[in-house]
Amino acid sequence: MFNFILKLLVLSWRVRFEKALPEPAVIGLWHQDLPACLAAFKRKNIAVLISRSQDGSKFAKLAQSLGYNVFRGSSSKGQSEVRHLLHALKNGNSAGMALDGPKGPALAAKPGAEWLAEKAKVPLINVCVKYSCAFRLKSWDKTYIPLPFSRVDVYTPYPKPQHRVNHQLRYFFQESIIFATLPRNE
Repeated sequence: MFNFILKLLVLSWRVRFEKALPEPAVIGLWHQDLPACLAAFKRKNIAVLISRSQDGSKFAKLAQSLGYNVFRGSSSKGQSEVRHLLHALKNGNSAGMALDGPKGPALAAKPGAEWLAEKAKVPLINVCVKYSCAFRLKSWDKTYIPLPFSRVDVYTPYPKPQHRVNHQLRYFFQESIIFATLPRNE
């Protein structure tokens, strides 16, 4: 019942993209924007890695019902778990990763998404999200939960290089943090 109500909430959000994203790609997002991105990228057969925790089980079930290709495991266990995402990318699907997940610190990017994009030879696309109306949880990442029927705008701040992103990645993520901390309610 909980998943059904949560799915109705997710489906009520009105998602707008600034522009179409290339496929395949590694879609990098901040952990605080996971619920909104779950709605934004539904039914696009995107591969995601979701933890084996109890909360992860609920999120995995919801993600599967929205058309995600869900793999269970932890990116913090290293490349062995992320290989599922790499395989999906090499088969032409996109993969989604929380840049600062699974445990934070919030808005501090880890190297996993960069590594994955480089190995698969696909672009790393960082997305930023703005909300018309949302509240924040008191979690480590201060997750945004849009209110029912809220507008969710998905942006890519500026074009990123396709391969060998390391030399520009630090600057890119610093700019993304600045963008992510701008007021989100309009």
